[in-house]
Amino acid sequence: MPSRRPSRKRPWSAPPPPIDLDRALGGVRRESADDGEWTVRRLRGGDKAYRCPACRQEIPAGTPHVVAWQRDGVGGEAAGLEDRRHWHASCWERRARLR
Repeated sequence: MPSRRPSRKRPWSAPPPPIDLDRALGGVRRESADDGEWTVRRLRGGDKAYRCPACRQEIPAGTPHVVAWQRDGVGGEAAGLEDRRHWHASCWERRARLR
């Protein structure tokens, strides 16, 4: 006897669902601003504390924050770990006004 539950499969003729690029790239995105081209990733927080380059305050371990590095810098897209900076999300959003 066939199942009475409707099939959840996508029909062959239906187009695939749109790709969520933010999810596919692991949250990494490119941003352009007056201070250059940036590669940006939003993190939920980790096991380590960091110092925000804008306000010079500590970002406690486990606090959601932003990691950013300049794309047009010396390292470009393949910048090393030493070129990345951890920012408070609010400091990152208002960095143009802080300079």
